[in-house]
Amino acid sequence: MPRFIAIRWRGTPAGTLLGLGLLGAPIAHADFLGDSKASLEARNFYFNRDFRQEGARDKAEEWAQGFLLRIESGYTAGALGIGLDALGMAGFKLDSGGGTAGTNLLPADLSGGSQDRYGEVGLTAKMRLSNSTLKVGTLQIKDPVVNSNDTRLLPGTFKGGLLSVQEIDRLKLTAGQLTQINFVDSTDYQDMTANRIGGTSDRFQFAGADYQFLPNFTAQYRYGKLADVYQQNYLGFVHTLDLGAGQSLKSDVRYSRSTEDGSFRAIDNQAFGALFTYSLGSHALGLGYQRMSGDDPFPYISRSDPYLVNFVQIGDFANVDERSWQARYDYNFAALGVPGLTFMTRYISGDNVQRSAAGEGKEWERNTDIAYVIQDGTLKGLGLKWRNATVRSNFGNDLDENRLIVSYTMALW
Repeated sequence: MPRFIAIRWRGTPAGTLLGLGLLGAPIAHADFLGDSKASLEARNFYFNRDFRQEGARDKAEEWAQGFLLRIESGYTAGALGIGLDALGMAGFKLDSGGGTAGTNLLPADLSGGSQDRYGEVGLTAKMRLSNSTLKVGTLQIKDPVVNSNDTRLLPGTFKGGLLSVQEIDRLKLTAGQLTQINFVDSTDYQDMTANRIGGTSDRFQFAGADYQFLPNFTAQYRYGKLADVYQQNYLGFVHTLDLGAGQSLKSDVRYSRSTEDGSFRAIDNQAFGALFTYSLGSHALGLGYQRMSGDDPFPYISRSDPYLVNFVQIGDFANVDERSWQARYDYNFAALGVPGLTFMTRYISGDNVQRSAAGEGKEWERNTDIAYVIQDGTLKGLGLKWRNATVRSNFGNDLDENRLIVSYTMALW
């Protein structure tokens, strides 16, 4: 097995040159250094997935340790501020073997197992003018049409540019172009493909707006396009109604219309989702519904996270014509005198799936999360989380899964 750490610069050459110039430039005012911050996050991750259907492999099981160093500069003085961010990541295998690789915690090696260790460094150049910012280089994104995956040892990233404009009160404009993706278990960038759809592209472009009509009501619109594969229009809103006496009702409604872009092949999908959450003190009860319509499943960039109300620990419930329902319950144990301890459980059931075999496709998934963050003392901020999932399906895998995560973030300055 390899005994080295593969280091790759994950920013653009322009961003690297900009960073080197900033280090010695006289314009590097105290704001650039004085407003900078850095943190080191440690993640210890155990992953076990048992395959329960007949004829499947026994299990995928690995244990690994990861480190994430995040450095964010301030901006130089003047109307146009310039800055530079850096992201350094390293992962180390603690246990794997006997055919249990394939958890996506670590990169694969040539023998079918996992590499002993890996690492990478990404740079992001940034500029600020008034209340608008432009970032170019390594990006982690959370947006209705594109989401970075952060469900394993180290997060996935994109290479590209992201513009955020907030010059008008209550209005935020967003636009960006992504050129490549780096998976959670890889050190190499590659072109993007569409999940379950196929096709390959070196450009994902998106733009849109968030408008806050009221302090408790925000609407969003996005247009996204994976060039020559698919295009997508998204509309959604989030509203929180204060019911008094420690009660509230949150409504999260999302709709997407996806069609083909270019001549790759015809694509037709409409996705509707709604999640309503009633909160009373430390209790929260959520009910959700998601519906796929059209000839195709919901398209999104492979190995990223889809922005769907029923995208959960394992499944996305986004197959052709699928209907799915969700029931969720959350509890915060601070009400019982144990701050930092939280509990979540949910159940999602999907049906009406078109499948190659005869009959209707059905699936369900059950998730349970228990998390605790130490609130005081020497270990303050140390987090422990257990994530459990069960999946059963008449057209896919039957799975039992456990993830144990211990994490700690330390501010360096």
